Amino acid sequence: MKKHLKKYLWTFVVVAIVAVAVLAALAVRGLMNLGADDRTVSGARPKADSGTDVDRACIGTRPVDSLPHAYDDGSPLEPLERVVARIDKFAHAHRYAAVYTSPSLDEDSKSVDVWRVPSAGFDDDVCGSVVKGVTVRLKDADLDRRTLDAPAERVGDDMSRWDGTFQMREVGVDERGFVLVGVDDPDTARPIVEKAYGEEDGRYIKVEHVDQASALTG
Repeated sequence: MKKHLKKYLWTFVVVAIVAVAVLAALAVRGLMNLGADDRTVSGARPKADSGTDVDRACIGTRPVDSLPHAYDDGSPLEPLERVVARIDKFAHAHRYAAVYTSPSLDEDSKSVDVWRVPSAGFDDDVCGSVVKGVTVRLKDADLDRRTLDAPAERVGDDMSRWDGTFQMREVGVDERGFVLVGVDDPDTARPIVEKAYGEEDGRYIKVEHVDQASALTG
């Protein structure tokens, strides 16, 4: 009788250990899923309102007067303009030539979106230059501005080349990291443009409809 009792007790202990292990595994998986649903998993990237990936957002803490307060001609600089002028210096620095793409300013919200090929050094320098009252959002781009300028200039030289077939209304580097070709009839223009500039430059070009001609800056 005692032998049978010991056997049953041992079986019960083994079953209990297995059950605890299964419950622990389920609890861990549940916590992981909860974190994913709440977007709290390490490495998750926050989304901007526009739906574009934001790699890093920097809210200014630096004193406004710590950056130059005027342009070279003496005209005053607002806080947002001071930050943009500082970013422009980084953009033209040799060490960031293969990183910087382009900015987009929003004066109403005192913010600037900066597209760049991901670079910890560039990000740190930019974020360290943001003054109080200004926000900078750093966004990922695949290509730097230097790479995009050459095809943009090439297409820009052909503004009137296809007059009569379609109208090319604007050409420029879009801050999101491509050459934007604005036309009146994209369905007609797209295959012509793709063939004209070949695979090498064509991969950087995006043809879109625009209502009227305007200058693109970035």
